[in-house]
Amino acid sequence: METGKILIVDDDQNICELLRLYAEKEGYTVTIANDGRKAVECFDQENPDIILLDIMLPEQDGFQVCREIRKKSQCPIIMLTAKGETFDKVLGLDLGADDYVVKPFETKEVIARIKAVLRRSGKQDPNEKRVVTFDKLSINLNNYELKVNGVQVDTPPKEMELIYHLASNPNRVFSRDQLLDEVWGFNYYGDSRTVDVHVKRLREKLEGVSDQWSLKTVWGVGYKFEVK
Repeated sequence: METGKILIVDDDQNICELLRLYAEKEGYTVTIANDGRKAVECFDQENPDIILLDIMLPEQDGFQVCREIRKKSQCPIIMLTAKGETFDKVLGLDLGADDYVVKPFETKEVIARIKAVLRRSGKQDPNEKRVVTFDKLSINLNNYELKVNGVQVDTPPKEMELIYHLASNPNRVFSRDQLLDEVWGFNYYGDSRTVDVHVKRLREKLEGVSDQWSLKTVWGVGYKFEVK
């Protein structure tokens, strides 16, 4: 069970309540603000561990709120917005946002993003188990240890994070851009071929280990960790 305080800032009550429901189910404490001014007040009062911040807000927009909070805190911020234009995304990141989710979104994905950003910021629950196991394979992100047939295989950190991310979402297809965003982070502006190189190296370590799972290329889309 996760622990931590989340400040949700959105003028859409339905979105707020849906996010609250999922976040509280995961064990987070939730505070909600429906406009920009209230968001800054709640931040000062509650000292949250992370903020979900909509851009289109009454009183002050999300960019202004982000600016004000960044003057006094490095609290992780995930932008929530219906705007998907590159300009808005880049502006949000330039102002100090840690991640960016475009509406409409899957609530489970937002929760996964919260956990990822908190991990990157060093605020994850120390009791959180980050171990995934399959036939003849163990991926332990707590100590960055990959074991094949019980034998530890030397694996660089980013390869570990990539295989853990794929294996934690079995049979889900990820595009290269999604993997860059979710594994490398939005502050990474490298080429999508980076993903291909890391997958190739992982394949060299994992190819033929088991007939129960495999690292698959989905042509024209990206990659998935396929489980039979």
